[in-house]
Formats: sequence, C-alpha cells, structure tokens
Amino acid sequence: MLVDSHCHLDFGSLAEDRAAVLDRAWRAGVETVVTICTRLSRFGEILEITKAHERIYCSVGVHPHNTDDEGIENAAELIEKTALRKVVGIGETGLDYFYTNSHPETQRASFIAHIAAARETGLPLIVHARDADRETMEILTAERERGAFPGVIHCFTGSRALAERAIALGLYISFSGILTFKKADELRAIARDLPEDRLLVETDAPFLAPVPHRGKTNEPSFVVHTAQCLASVREMPMERLAQVTSDNFYRLFNKIDRPATVPVA
Repeated sequence: MLVDSHCHLDFGSLAEDRAAVLDRAWRAGVETVVTICTRLSRFGEILEITKAHERIYCSVGVHPHNTDDEGIENAAELIEKTALRKVVGIGETGLDYFYTNSHPETQRASFIAHIAAARETGLPLIVHARDADRETMEILTAERERGAFPGVIHCFTGSRALAERAIALGLYISFSGILTFKKADELRAIARDLPEDRLLVETDAPFLAPVPHRGKTNEPSFVVHTAQCLASVREMPMERLAQVTSDNFYRLFNKIDRPATVPVA
C-alpha cells in the first residue's frame, strides 16, 4: 500500500473528474490521500472534499504564492480549524522566491505563523521551498530553538544542505514525480543517501506528473511511479519502499488512523 501525502483535489481536472481520479487511486493501491489547502478562503471547499471518502484528509494553510492576499500572521486562525477530525496538517507554507507572486516579507511572516500553529497543535508543518534554501534553513533553525515541531519539506527539489538540515531538525523529506525526470540525477543522489525513516512520496497533483506520464495531468494513482523510482534509486524492493514510506507517513501524520485493509471505492 502507498500514500499520496500531498495533492490538490480541488484543482482543475482533478476537481472535474474527482470520482474517477479517486477510483483509479484506490485501484492502484493508494490507501490514503491528503489534499492540501493553499488559501483559507477555499478551506471550506477543501474540507468538503474529505467527505467523499473516509481515506481522504486535508491540511489548513496558505501557500506562499498567496500571502499578499491571505497571509497568516496569527496562528490562532489555523489552530481553531485543526479541531476538525479530517484536518491533519498545517500548510502548505514556506518560501518561494522563484516567482514574485507574493512579497518575501509576507511569505516570511506567514511561514512563521504556520510554524507556531504546528508547534502548538503537534500537527506536521508542510513546507514549500523553492529558490529559498538559505532563508528556509534560517527560519526553520531559529524557530526550532523556540520549541520543536513536526514537519516535512514537500516536493523536495532543494540542495543537499537543505535536506540534511531538515533531517537534523527532525523533519521529513517528500519526493514527487520530479524524481523520475531525466535531468534529476542530483536529486536522485540526495534521495539515495537520506535516512530511510525520513522518506515520503507524493504527487503534488495535478502538477509534475512522473515518467511515464510526464506532460499529462498528474493524479494520486501516479504516486506508484515515484515510489518505484525511489525504490530503484535506493536498491530496495518496491514492497519494502511502500512499507517504509507508509510507516513514515503514519508516524508523521499521527492524527490519521492506519487502515487495516485497502479502501474500496
């Protein structure tokens, strides 16, 4: 069994054909899906999606692209929503300096507020980091000194230094379909060397479909291909990789009860 630890079931064609998308996921052996919140203004919609199946959960947060419009400065705005049973993570949040969708100052302030919410609730922080490795490390390190918090760097594409610092701070590293891309040799080398007990897999669907579906709309069932690539990189049997990444997921997202059987659509 596998887990898609990060996707966006409210986006594009995934929303339009959600029942079929989920059916394919269950049939591919995906037992749990976490759909990620990127705007508080859409949180109600995200929460509603979780009602489509017992094995769908969600997060609450504001993506760094959206912090100029909806940035969080008070962790209480997030914490109050974590009382809901299906809310299992904080984010996604973090820093994205590749685009200029939001000012760095609003990104940083929102990131720190999300960290405070993760620290207070014990729910995992879901970190987006793009072209911001140094400052991401600085903020995570400084905030860790104020108190521990669980978390994951999702869709990891950063440097070895960022991966190693995140691991040292107690965070997990999640790999997406980018791991399968032809020019991702450096990323695969990092994935090969990280501790086994800190690895997760995800799709980030509908984005970043893995080989052999690159260029198509990504969906949770495609997490199988990323997992197969990671298993190959680490020279592990696929069954072992699935066990490891699922064990890690349920340890981190510990609000979720692990199912005893494969979900039925």
